[in-house]
Amino acid sequence: MASVSAQSVTLSAEQAKVVLAEVIQAFSAPENAVRMDEARDNACNDMGVLKFARLVKSYEAQDPEIASLSGKLKALFLPPMTLPPHGPTSGGSVAAS
Repeated sequence: MASVSAQSVTLSAEQAKVVLAEVIQAFSAPENAVRMDEARDNACNDMGVLKFARLVKSYEAQDPEIASLSGKLKALFLPPMTLPPHGPTSGGSVAAS
């Protein structure tokens, strides 16, 4: 198998859309549920995935469909997070100078 890091891989916005849609479809298939759980448990920093994620991120601002597909893919891997409340805290405030 050729090393991905040895070659520069380019991906157009249209290709990114197709890949994202196919990956989401494959990950969402019921027959892959057990394998997805195993993958989540065994996940580590895979450089290929990181490079792809960085490339997709660069297309998100240019194309709303890629942004939507990227969000769906992230939702498959990342649990929903609740944000802490924003605003003044009861511990006091810092005065602007």
